[in-house]
Amino acid sequence: MRLATRADGSRDGTLVVVSDDAQRCLPADMTLQAALDDWTRTEPALRVLAQRLDAGQGEPLDTATLLAPLPRAWQWLDGSAFPTHGHLMQQAFKLPPIETTKPLMYQGMSHRFLSATEDVPFPSEADGIDFEGEFAVVTGDVPMGCRADEALDHIRLVLLLNDWSLRTIAPVEMKTGFGWVQAKPACSVAPFAVTPDALGDAWADGRVCLPLTVEINGEWFGSPVGGAMAYGFHDLIAHAARTRDLPAGTIIGSGTVSNANHAKVGSTCLSERRAIDAIAGRPLTPFLSFGDRVTMHAGDRFGTLGQRVVQR
Repeated sequence: MRLATRADGSRDGTLVVVSDDAQRCLPADMTLQAALDDWTRTEPALRVLAQRLDAGQGEPLDTATLLAPLPRAWQWLDGSAFPTHGHLMQQAFKLPPIETTKPLMYQGMSHRFLSATEDVPFPSEADGIDFEGEFAVVTGDVPMGCRADEALDHIRLVLLLNDWSLRTIAPVEMKTGFGWVQAKPACSVAPFAVTPDALGDAWADGRVCLPLTVEINGEWFGSPVGGAMAYGFHDLIAHAARTRDLPAGTIIGSGTVSNANHAKVGSTCLSERRAIDAIAGRPLTPFLSFGDRVTMHAGDRFGTLGQRVVQR
């Protein structure tokens, strides 16, 4: 089942169920957050709408009217579950290894998620404008102390997102020990949220086993596969819920999708490419400039993220 949120003049939009060909939809007369809050009751009703779409019913879908599936969320927790990304950054920039056996995670801005097509404003090119291609999950209510072997049952939806980053600001904020604020603006989210079963074999062991393709100004940049996570999403949920419960609508990210064979499959963020450049002794790939366009997709299930970087 594929879900989307259509703009209606409100902050949270209206939930619609989307056909497999992404050409038609049926309104659900609620927000996605309301559906997540009462998933036991609302999921069967949403699947009835999906069956009607399978039978050829529905109204035309204009993807230009779609917001992020969750235009705002109770919580955004981003992991760093791809070890290759961390190893490259440490090697290139001579960073000490992080001494932990637990998943890495931080809490970011969640009061706004950008749609897949809107221009993304930034104050200055000097801030080091970068993208990060990630997969993410949306949870139902997760109780404190939820174990990893229970956590898969709390995953409601899967997303594709771009975790925009400002790389010049990030090192300064990290040194304070208080985490990121200015370096992590609003994320952008692909238009369709999908239930795990809709991914078929591409959903395995709490991982999205699909290539995440990134293009800059129409040129291929990378297509690493999401299955290379050292920790699955169930592990990330258990980590986040160790000392607190998670409300329905919590979004948990995988971190930058990265593969060990990056020379072949490329990367999903400029900072990683710059690390590879540094290790090889090459000139560093530049960060983004105003007017650059970044496109991301993972096949056709999530739709396409296609956005232009602009000056605020």
